[in-house]
Amino acid sequence: MRGSPKLTGLATLLRLAFAVALVLAPWILLADGPGAGSEEAGAAEPAEEGAGEPADGDLPAEADDPVTESTPEVIVAAVDSVIQVVVAEFMAEVTSEADRVGAEALIVELSTPGGEMQAMRKIFTAFLEARTPVVVYVFPSGSQAASAGFFILLGADLAAMAPGTNTGAAHPVAGGGEDIPGAMGEKVTQDAAATIRSLAARRGRDEKLAESAVLESKSFTAQEALDAGLVDLVAPSLQSLLVDLDGRVVEKGGQEFTLATRAATVRRMEMSAFQRVRSIIAHPNVALLLMSLGSIGLIFEITHPGAIFPGVVGAVCLILGLWAMSVLPVNYAGLALLFIAVLLWVLEVKVPSFGMLTLGGAVAFCLGAIMLFRDADPALQASLNLIVAVGITIGLLALALARLALKAQRNRVATGSEGLVDEPGLVSAGIDVGVPGKVRLHGEIWNAEADVPVQVGDRVRVVRVDGMTLRVEPVGNT
Repeated sequence: MRGSPKLTGLATLLRLAFAVALVLAPWILLADGPGAGSEEAGAAEPAEEGAGEPADGDLPAEADDPVTESTPEVIVAAVDSVIQVVVAEFMAEVTSEADRVGAEALIVELSTPGGEMQAMRKIFTAFLEARTPVVVYVFPSGSQAASAGFFILLGADLAAMAPGTNTGAAHPVAGGGEDIPGAMGEKVTQDAAATIRSLAARRGRDEKLAESAVLESKSFTAQEALDAGLVDLVAPSLQSLLVDLDGRVVEKGGQEFTLATRAATVRRMEMSAFQRVRSIIAHPNVALLLMSLGSIGLIFEITHPGAIFPGVVGAVCLILGLWAMSVLPVNYAGLALLFIAVLLWVLEVKVPSFGMLTLGGAVAFCLGAIMLFRDADPALQASLNLIVAVGITIGLLALALARLALKAQRNRVATGSEGLVDEPGLVSAGIDVGVPGKVRLHGEIWNAEADVPVQVGDRVRVVRVDGMTLRVEPVGNT
């Protein structure tokens, strides 16, 4: 039973409204949200009790005084992801906020496997240009500051690590983890080595040892880095770090600052919701999944026109995926191979090739995904297991849709005049040669002709349809 026209129209409007909302969602989501340095980013909170206690328990008398307006403020921000453009944007906002409020120090809790070189340079450049002393703290235990994280650590005014952390392994490599061959590999390596030497020399750290992390992929535990002079201190917690930083002298812009962090007020700053979502999307694996889901949705919409929902979801995923590609270091040859893969899968649905187009699309997808991100850091490469799994899944889906389409093409037509051919009917008015009769078919009465006389009540089969007249032949009497 059909629904009323009003209900049908309402359902259509709701579906269209939902589709429009899905299309507009990514643009709203990716719009600039409130800055991380705004007041709502995190209210100031005093350091925990005991944060100001020195190792020997001798607490200065002024530390017991109530917090006054002159109490120094320390801003703390955490980075626990691959280094990419959204993280660089967040670090720029945090350093600007620290300078604006005249913070005593900016502490960056760092945990990263590495990341994009340009974003890395923007981060330590912001640290170098900041008026506020910057402390990079590899935290918590079990974390690492590898590859690009090593550069950020040495780019800070003071470098600290928690016990059980490690840093280093900053040698540039190709997408598969192998050395970059030829002159290009030498150029990239020497550039990275010169950068790390410059950062180490700025704070009087061991340039040769820092360079070994680039040239020899050497890694250091927290204690090894401290003993070698690559970091300034090892602290098990933020509270102990604040105590150890107190009284240290930092030079910024030709001026010396003596840190007073023992009784400082701690204010945490976090990424806005917009930045967090964008940071997740800007991960190579997530970007690849979004592109894949977008391809699946569009393929389904092409094979099932009017479904709307898969097409809209596919379009949204493609928009988000393409945004991620715009902020990641993309190899356009890899991106072209991905589009060729989608084209081959669509053609498989439209032009059955016994699986050859599907196989070609799967190969093109895997090659394109491997080539897609051109950054040398493995942290900015899509997982090989994910690439193979997604390629096989989409290939099998395209093959299944192609088989369904081929089966639908081979099915006998069930509507229109073609749908009447071979259908049985019952003669209701006798048919003579050259004299039309009547046949009851599908509850309807049709004019009918035959090459032999047919009596009333005989069963006939439709041979063809000539306009509004059926051409029939007898198939036996009832």
